[in-house]
Amino acid sequence: THVAGTSTFIDDVPPRTDEVFLDIFASPVAHGRLKALHLEAARAHPGVLALLTAADVPGDNHFGPIIKDEHLLAADEVHFVGDPIVLVVAATRKAAADGRALITAEIEPLPPIFTIDQAIAAKSFIGPERVIETGDVAGALAAAEHHLQGTLTMGGQEHFYLESQAAIAYPGESGEMQVLSSTQHPTEVQSVVAEILGVPFNHVTVTCRRMGGGFGGKETQAAGPAALAALAAAKLRRPARIVLDRDSDMAMTGKRHPFKAFYQVGFSSDGKITALALDLFSDGGCTADLSPSVLERAMLHSDNAYFLPNARITGRVCRTHLPSNTAFRGFGGPQGVAAKENILEEVAIYLQRDALDVRAANLYGVGERDVTPYGQRVENNVLPPLIAQLRQTSAYDRRRREIAAFNAQSTSHLRGLAMTPVKFGISFTKKTLNQANALVNIYTDGSVMVTTGATEMGQGVYTRIRQLVADDLGVPFDRVRIGATATDKNHNTSPTAASSGTDLNGAAALDATGRLRERLAAFAAPLLNTTPQQLRFADNFVSQRDNPSNRIAFPDLVCAAYIERINLGERGFYIIPGVHFDRDTGKGHPFLYYTNGAAAAEVLIDRFTGELAVARVDLLMDAGVPINPGIDRGQIVGGFVQGMGWVTTEELMWDATGRLLSHSPTTYKIPNVSDLPEIFNVAFFENANNAISLKRSKALGEPPLLLGLSVWAAVKNALAYAGAGRIPPLQLPATNEHILMTLTALERAAAANARVAGAAR
Repeated sequence: THVAGTSTFIDDVPPRTDEVFLDIFASPVAHGRLKALHLEAARAHPGVLALLTAADVPGDNHFGPIIKDEHLLAADEVHFVGDPIVLVVAATRKAAADGRALITAEIEPLPPIFTIDQAIAAKSFIGPERVIETGDVAGALAAAEHHLQGTLTMGGQEHFYLESQAAIAYPGESGEMQVLSSTQHPTEVQSVVAEILGVPFNHVTVTCRRMGGGFGGKETQAAGPAALAALAAAKLRRPARIVLDRDSDMAMTGKRHPFKAFYQVGFSSDGKITALALDLFSDGGCTADLSPSVLERAMLHSDNAYFLPNARITGRVCRTHLPSNTAFRGFGGPQGVAAKENILEEVAIYLQRDALDVRAANLYGVGERDVTPYGQRVENNVLPPLIAQLRQTSAYDRRRREIAAFNAQSTSHLRGLAMTPVKFGISFTKKTLNQANALVNIYTDGSVMVTTGATEMGQGVYTRIRQLVADDLGVPFDRVRIGATATDKNHNTSPTAASSGTDLNGAAALDATGRLRERLAAFAAPLLNTTPQQLRFADNFVSQRDNPSNRIAFPDLVCAAYIERINLGERGFYIIPGVHFDRDTGKGHPFLYYTNGAAAAEVLIDRFTGELAVARVDLLMDAGVPINPGIDRGQIVGGFVQGMGWVTTEELMWDATGRLLSHSPTTYKIPNVSDLPEIFNVAFFENANNAISLKRSKALGEPPLLLGLSVWAAVKNALAYAGAGRIPPLQLPATNEHILMTLTALERAAAANARVAGAAR
């Protein structure tokens, strides 16, 4: 349906004749005190039906997934350029936009904070400092053979989902509200809408058939637009639609968190890390949103694939006057891994050793050197053989020699090569979210309907769950249908996030089908003159295992069971077992398992322009036993390319007043076809030993994104050749401009050294 263009998204739903359209008058300043609003001209404009402010909110004007510090509509202070102040309700989209343009506001400016450094200086933080610690860091640093210290600045990233934030609200009887929302978390939208309207949760039903992309940007931030639509619908008793245009969406919504890492590292002459002190600061924006949880996962992934005998990892969320940053594919993991991979690349440059040898020396071991800084043992560790296999299949060592020879003679270009691994923890770090429920109904013709809390954003979770249910009941795939995700069918659900949508909801569906299968087997056994244990569900039949001809068609069995009043519906429930984490001690077992992988990337840089080309990528991913290899491959390729975009072309630019400059496809550069490597090899690492996961599969939604860091590391490797042993001061992203500036800095440093040497002679 996607390819044919027949999939229905929010704004494809035909408007009702009484429907109203919404627009938002937002703050033009980053931080200020709201003194007065001038609404008269807008209110008199033809087609404008209502102008709603914070005073019109019947319930709680504040919400938030962790801390309720975000307002639906600003009442006293504004906290970023784009902070909603007035909701314009109109008969047409044009009238709504025209009405918005006629509103003016008097805002007393207050001092803004725009950067992590400014927030640190002002002690502007959200929440307390967090610490994960193991061993004796101070002692190990003092005793280390070699030391390095430095900083790494990491930029944010725009989600750039194809469908912008969108919602339609339909008022019902007795205060009920039906909401269609492009959301990864219908339950959160339900609760926020209910609290904004001042009604019980059971008065609000939120439905999401699909999203045109999410990537984390619709985990929490879909709640605001949906609540605005519900507010208008409740006030006017008419359906209300809000669909943000691309520029407004990019300007008003949060991004991947920018980070700044400060580090001190001690290491031996063979490249083994003996001590690491790492301080992480994230830019949370103006409110908490999910920033504390994002920071936590960054800290938990700051080891990446490497054993740290002595480590102290601290984290702090900075409060700035920018849109509140939020979940993004990887959820802090990419920033933590980037900090560690940068350190290893610098250790290799300092020691003049191959960076892959340094990485291999630090990998988690099997049966030894296998405990993380937070105390979880790395089980079923395939990192050493996976790295060894990719090293061979990518011809890494031969290409390394060729690159060294090329860089020694080329005056116009530089080549670089890097291989980086990933060890990504699968589970929500908040224990409560590791649960799911599913509803499975079998109809009398043998067809099956399944609903879960999983939301489909293009990642294929509906297809996977259909496969699991079809296989478990032994019916054809096309006899199973997935209903739209809705809060009246699946309650108190977790967001589709943390790469665990299939793991959680698929397992819940199998819990339901397992009981249905047992019930049907008990009914079928006397009909086939056998025992339930001897029955097999396959090929749309229920048959005797040792006598396949003794069988009954699944639809016939279901119809007979219905006649005898056998229950053909079941609710399933699943919790991820054994996960826990103590935030006070920084210790626990926060993940059910780890997904592993590695990528080798080769880049070519133009010395004169800084232009970057990715020449080749070899990617090897541990997917366990894939449920759907085609979907898994799509997730691997798409995730990698999105990660590559974060570390190369995607740069968020703000002006001095806090206004986003890169707010459209013309000013924000995501990767396109021409940016892809000419040679792109993707393979699965064989690993059937992941017995604790769903059908021995491994989650792949987020882990491949972190392998995009191999491209950034390859850029740093190339620049190291130009630096003649000096560590390139490369930040992230490595845009063409930043590459050129780094090359210039290296050349100036070399020239200065030459002058000093000449003067000494």
